[in-house]
Amino acid sequence: MELRSLVEIVALCGLVITQPLLDVTGKSPDFFLFHGAGRREILLLVAAYTVLPPLALWGAGALVGLLARRIAGPVRGRLVRTVLHTVTLGLLLAAFAVQVGKHLTPVRGAPLAAIALAVGAAGAYAYRRWQVTGQVLRVAAVGPLVFVLLFVFASPASAVVLPGERSGAGTGASRGAATHPPVVMLILDEFPLASLLDEKGVIDARRYPNFARLAGESTWYRNATGVSGYTPYALPAMLTGRYPAEQQAPHHSRYPDNLFTAFAGPYQIRAQESITQLCPPKLCPDRSAGSARGGLPTLLRESATLLEQIVSPSETGQRDPEDSYREITRREAGDADEPPPPTDPQFRWGALDENQPARFADFLDTLRPTVRPTLHFLHLLLPHSPWNYLPSGIRYGSPDGMPNDGDGWVELAYQRHLLQLEYTDRLLGETLRRLDETGLYDDALVVLTADHGVSFTPGVQGRGLGAVERAPGEVLWVPLFVKRPGQRAGAVDDRNWEHVDLLPTVADLAGVEVPWRTDGASALRTTRAPGDKHYYDQPGQPRTVPAGTFAELVAGRARPVLPAQPRPELIGRAVAELPLGPPAGRVTVQNRAEFDHIDQAGGRLPALVYGTVPDSVRNGTLLAVAVNGRVGAVAPVVAPDPGGQRFGALVPDESLFVPGRNTVDVFQVTEAGQLRPLDD
Repeated sequence: MELRSLVEIVALCGLVITQPLLDVTGKSPDFFLFHGAGRREILLLVAAYTVLPPLALWGAGALVGLLARRIAGPVRGRLVRTVLHTVTLGLLLAAFAVQVGKHLTPVRGAPLAAIALAVGAAGAYAYRRWQVTGQVLRVAAVGPLVFVLLFVFASPASAVVLPGERSGAGTGASRGAATHPPVVMLILDEFPLASLLDEKGVIDARRYPNFARLAGESTWYRNATGVSGYTPYALPAMLTGRYPAEQQAPHHSRYPDNLFTAFAGPYQIRAQESITQLCPPKLCPDRSAGSARGGLPTLLRESATLLEQIVSPSETGQRDPEDSYREITRREAGDADEPPPPTDPQFRWGALDENQPARFADFLDTLRPTVRPTLHFLHLLLPHSPWNYLPSGIRYGSPDGMPNDGDGWVELAYQRHLLQLEYTDRLLGETLRRLDETGLYDDALVVLTADHGVSFTPGVQGRGLGAVERAPGEVLWVPLFVKRPGQRAGAVDDRNWEHVDLLPTVADLAGVEVPWRTDGASALRTTRAPGDKHYYDQPGQPRTVPAGTFAELVAGRARPVLPAQPRPELIGRAVAELPLGPPAGRVTVQNRAEFDHIDQAGGRLPALVYGTVPDSVRNGTLLAVAVNGRVGAVAPVVAPDPGGQRFGALVPDESLFVPGRNTVDVFQVTEAGQLRPLDD
């Protein structure tokens, strides 16, 4: 009986847990690459998906049945075990019904949960009523094995599980007696050119001084566009010179002809990748280990969050594995050489090294003159979401499930994005200073660009097809600066550039021959004909985007149109100086506990204040958030959603925070500018 029970639970767990988890992660090999998971970790994760849930459910039932038999006797014990097993099957069927219902119907929340429970109860009754039901389940127990085999051998993630080696067209060769300058390539992520520009279409030098410096000393290809909004397609296109043709893992076994294999002849490689592994191990043997990003524990934690959203009857949205892509700090990486905490007796938050991503610090360390020509490469997931950095490098937390679209939310997302871009500018400044200090700057070929942008246009926030159609200037056009060796005078080149042109151009400038056919063309040899842009939402399916978008971009009209900061005159004012009214009700600040103790050397601040207000507070009502008695943000109450009647406000002024205990107060702002306290 127990073996039969285990087999039946295995069948349903395969449908409820194994298949949906393997389906999502199997389509996202970058999820494993980012977390540094090797074959062993991935297979252990698959085993956890497949074996642990049914064993846990069956084991709990078997143990309760054993105890019942010892306490109540064999007959009643057997009855308890049967009932418990039937209930387990019914609950698993209900969870499966939730997934089917979310896929086929618009029903959500309590109604869907009720329907699913009814389906589960009916299934449990059928199981007890007709033996054929159990027989079908026992036959279906082969399902998890099929799902695992499809994941290992047929999914895009199979390249990571069973990488293998494929030979490419061979390493690149020197072009005659050409010299090979040091090459420094910094690839940023989710970085629209529009975010760098002011309303006149030029770089905002006040906000981004280091980008402005680089533009003033390099060639700025303003009309450069990415070919895909999905990094596992976009980055291989950039580094192979070929448009996305197949849905493949961004792995060297699938793209053996790439930047690293082309440069491997005359160059030594110092590469820091993030969600790709295009550099073969023989060329990049010191690739960061998976433990630096959490390894198996992180994969299990992220998978648990994913499963929670899959089985939830509420509309939590499809979790994107990229939600877990957060660059770790040197402290989190366990770097023994991390800088000491600041000793300045004043409260300051300037310890950049303590808060910058660990891989960026490793990249900086490689920037030194070498005897052999060196390719220094870094793909950094900045200013990519999650947006958790203030311009100084101080980090702040954000709750799971906070929307990025909709009235109130998209404005907050854009504000956080721009502040994180300021932090990215600071890291660029660190790079330029390092190049200056080591003497590499003048001699090096320096390339900075991004793989794709992102839209903050209301209603189409993100990188989906809707964003491409309504806000192409934010999704396709990206920064591209190329500083040739010895170049000091800036230039602007508005030629038609698509990112498959990157590899041929960089190879030409470095004196390297690319030994395979590319779709891109070198800017040193030819000019791409003016015309529409190519964009691949899916490999092998190009779409065209009107070239005229570029004119709107440089005219400053491709920026998202968002409401202005409400009541800016209140920001920075002391609450004691402002008119106060009677209490307006209650508020729940969900991260209030973070204000109880702020560590001076911790590198973190509760800069994002979020919570809920009663349903009686109208949508759009303005709330003022004060830290230690001074207003730091004004934000609206947003329309209710499954999270309640919520608000979120970012306090970017670090000077408002002090070491130790801090206070946070929330006020309702009246039309007359009066502050009415909301009690927690």
